[in-house]
Amino acid sequence: MTMPTPFEPDEFDRITAGLPVLTPFQAAWNEAADMLHETRPDGFDVEEIGHIALDCLPSREKEAALDELFYTFWSATQADRDTRARYAAERGERL
Repeated sequence: MTMPTPFEPDEFDRITAGLPVLTPFQAAWNEAADMLHETRPDGFDVEEIGHIALDCLPSREKEAALDELFYTFWSATQADRDTRARYAAERGERL
């Protein structure tokens, strides 16, 4: 059996290439959301998910989680601006 070169994907790479990459913060977020859905089916604030997820992370992961949150907020803000500009342009309005 020959070993693949670093530039040649093996079978594992081909199978997993399309799967999303899950960050530690995303995993903690999903776990916190699941726990809150189970324990508080009547509802909770989304901020609670974030606080629980961030608190559960080891300290070495928290800076990356904050970077992820900041980037996600920035991306959502940009997407909102782009959407508003597109709708305004379609209606002939100026922002």
